[in-house]
Amino acid sequence: MRWVEICLFDDILPDTGVAALVGGEQVAIFRAGDDVFAISNYDPFSQAYVLARGIVGDKHGVLKVASPIYKHSFDLQTGQCLDNPAVSLPTYPVQVSAGVVQVGTNAPVSPDAR
Repeated sequence: MRWVEICLFDDILPDTGVAALVGGEQVAIFRAGDDVFAISNYDPFSQAYVLARGIVGDKHGVLKVASPIYKHSFDLQTGQCLDNPAVSLPTYPVQVSAGVVQVGTNAPVSPDAR
């Protein structure tokens, strides 16, 4: 696995998300307090890449993001849809190293990557 640097931790406002292209996939990275989470940016219900613009909150004690379109909620740790258990999103390993948010990927390194 390789780590892709996304941005500074402080660049993500608390309880918000940002989108990044990681290994050819759109990933939504969320900051919740001092923690960061990474899930797919794709909302399967609206079929749009919008989850990074969702509303971060809590549903029955589970940290979640609600899609900005149809408001389906997804667990930030597992990617599981809290409104429809048959649906879940991919999650990605994420870490903060020296104040920089990094997302892990197994995708091959492009020859154009710098």
